[in-house]
Amino acid sequence: METVIIVIHLMLVLALVGVVLLQKSEGGALGMGGGGGGLMGSRGTANVLTRTTAILGAGFFATSLILAILAGRHNDKPSSILDGAAPASQTAPAGAPAAPGAPAGGNGILDQLNQMQKGGSTAPAPQAPASAPAPAK
Repeated sequence: METVIIVIHLMLVLALVGVVLLQKSEGGALGMGGGGGGLMGSRGTANVLTRTTAILGAGFFATSLILAILAGRHNDKPSSILDGAAPASQTAPAGAPAAPGAPAGGNGILDQLNQMQKGGSTAPAPQAPASAPAPAK
């Protein structure tokens, strides 16, 4: 059903663009349009194009609302990417031992940072570099 509404929506968009481009410009501020001879000279055709534009615009608005409502009703997607399951490359098999130095709570960077804040640092403390004797001048 959603595909059918999208196709109708796209057809309305193309028709709306075509009808708007067929209309005669009434601005004339830059001297581009509004001159004597146009593509459609009579006033009756201008009324038809204006009415058609309004109908197509209302259809575009309605299909946009319907598509937004249909998109909001999908419950098969998670509400957040953080709520989803971890990728298979990060999960270890059930019987596999944990990697050395890996935190017990999890193997993500956020778990490591949380443990470091709590004082249970799993990473070894950085060692001071060995001081080299100063070069003689």
